[in-house]
Amino acid sequence: MDRPDYTPKQIADLLQVSTTTLRRYEDQGLIPDVPRSASRRRGYTLLHVQAFRTIRALLKAYDFTTAYDMMRHIKAGQTEKAMWLMNEQQFNLQEEKRRVESVIKMIRDSNLTKSMQSSLDAPITIGEAAKVAGVNASAIRHWEKEGLIQTERNLENGYRVFNKREVEKIIVISSLRKTVYSIDRMKELLHNLDIRNMASLDKAFRLALEQLDHRLVVQFQAMPEVMEYMNAITSPVT
Repeated sequence: MDRPDYTPKQIADLLQVSTTTLRRYEDQGLIPDVPRSASRRRGYTLLHVQAFRTIRALLKAYDFTTAYDMMRHIKAGQTEKAMWLMNEQQFNLQEEKRRVESVIKMIRDSNLTKSMQSSLDAPITIGEAAKVAGVNASAIRHWEKEGLIQTERNLENGYRVFNKREVEKIIVISSLRKTVYSIDRMKELLHNLDIRNMASLDKAFRLALEQLDHRLVVQFQAMPEVMEYMNAITSPVT
């Protein structure tokens, strides 16, 4: 194993994080075991430095759950699992991009619900709306609670039902929810959908695509750190 050369303070200064953050990564089981001195002080090695660099790079590129899972796989020597997880995330990102492109095209064609088998002459249930938008019914209930969409009630059974205009909103929300974080901003976009303000909608979707492009770049930027860490942990310096 590498000779311990770095104190927690030195690593924290190097990565511009707090020592508490380093301790959290260690407590979460994300880095190799840390050697201790006779006085029980931590002593980090070059391997730990690379582990911390990799964590920081992954957290910029992925959500923390994915980043943490990758780090745990690498620590356990399961590098293939980590790489497959990375590949899955890039596939999901590509699918998200395709969805955004598809929705904006349907909006431009004034045919946002074209893919539906129903003509939507009558309102549909929350389950049907969830299937159309590719989301969980719980997400639709949350958006209703936030005031993004409005529902009617079936007079016979009291269940939520959605007309064509509200289904269109659900599709737009589901497409932009990862790139539009402000509720007020989303409400503004949905108003633009109502009045068919295509210039504003185009701008929103272009920004969404730009953000997806940026996420892809950051994911690729993380790869060299990941590969260097994998090489270091599978062939440690002795």
